Amino acid sequence: VQLQASGGGLVQAGGSLRLSCAASGRTFSAYTLAWFRQAPGKEREFVAAITWSGDTAYSADSMKGRFTISRDNAENTVYLQMISLEPEDTAVYYCAARSLSISSQSSRYSYWGQGTQVTVSS
Repeated sequence: VQLQASGGGLVQAGGSLRLSCAASGRTFSAYTLAWFRQAPGKEREFVAAITWSGDTAYSADSMKGRFTISRDNAENTVYLQMISLEPEDTAVYYCAARSLSISSQSSRYSYWGQGTQVTVSS
């Protein structure tokens, strides 16, 4: 499956953004989808994941209440709605897919998009 992330940009602290990740190739609905992020000089960090059916979603504790993952299998797209953004959220955000259950470990995801930059100014 091929993944294409978009929607990043520059936003002021307290603002919102919605990232999208469009998938093509194999059956999108069969995959668990996730978002990770990587800030300069830091390791890649789990953000959120959602099962193929969309009935189970999991977010990193530090982002609960601010970041929400969702998916539209008809559109082959997964979204990350981000609110109350903080400068610490500045990073490149990546979408990823795997054919098994939700995992917060990046090494367990086989497919990756190219990333989209999110910059939050103070």
